Amino acid sequence: MKNAKIILPGGAGLVGQNLVAHLKLHGYHNLVVLDKHTSNLAILRQVHPDIVAEDADLAEPGAWERHFEGADVVVMLQAQIGAPQADPFVRNNLTSTGRILDLIQRHRIAQTVHISSSVVESVAQDHYTETKRAQEKMVLDSGIPCVVLRPTLMFGWFDRKHLGWLSRFMRKVPVFPIPGSGRYMRQPLYAADFCRIIVRCIEERRVGGVFNITGLEKVDYIDIIRQIKAATGAGAWIVKIPYGLFSLLLKVWALFDKDPPFTADQLKALVAHDEFEVIDWPGIFGVRATPFAEAIHETFNHPEYSRVVLEF
Repeated sequence: MKNAKIILPGGAGLVGQNLVAHLKLHGYHNLVVLDKHTSNLAILRQVHPDIVAEDADLAEPGAWERHFEGADVVVMLQAQIGAPQADPFVRNNLTSTGRILDLIQRHRIAQTVHISSSVVESVAQDHYTETKRAQEKMVLDSGIPCVVLRPTLMFGWFDRKHLGWLSRFMRKVPVFPIPGSGRYMRQPLYAADFCRIIVRCIEERRVGGVFNITGLEKVDYIDIIRQIKAATGAGAWIVKIPYGLFSLLLKVWALFDKDPPFTADQLKALVAHDEFEVIDWPGIFGVRATPFAEAIHETFNHPEYSRVVLEF
């Protein structure tokens, strides 16, 4: 299996960049990354010049489809996470998935690992949640041999949004705003742990099952921010501001930024009081769960990867 041809649609983002590094650590080198984010593909090529990384809009037919011929594994990573309008979510979460499923069926690819999301079981109602639910259903209804993984909020190397963006913002400003009390429980998942689970799925040729991959530690949002501040040495003063004002500021920001790093919908999801199922994924997949404080330190202090910053 070390010679297996592995296709990573949407592989230039947070999980894909981490996954390439972990697959190579485990001896896999026949890797093909397909993504339309040109600048992040360039970063991937710079860090890993020995893999195939092709600029491709997966919602459109094109030459990129040729890579699925002879493939052994597909890890479906493509996802629109944040945007003010619905269209990008439909295009990048649903239209692209339909095309990829057609290719998997046409070429009879033996294994697919679909990266879903914990939000499919969330109480939140937004474009991301609704399209991720529909995307997962498309995959399961297709009948392809697959395993479905539902991670919670992830952080780690190459994090251009979420905690990575928060850490960079914290370094730039004297005051870091927290909405409301900041006591919004999160179950953050270390991307390195999640990538090790994906690698185990490939090694075991695992097919079948839907797994909720939840961070094992419950951490309040404000305590996550404090951990980031300690790990990075940022000097920003953490200040709580009213929820309504915070939401208004995000909406104003979205008027000037077509792809804002944090949206009003994501704020609603933050305070939605979701608590996701915790399963024994360390035992199921044979993967050690990295303690949160240790993972935060590795994320922001790794001698090589912590310096690589992806673009939005």
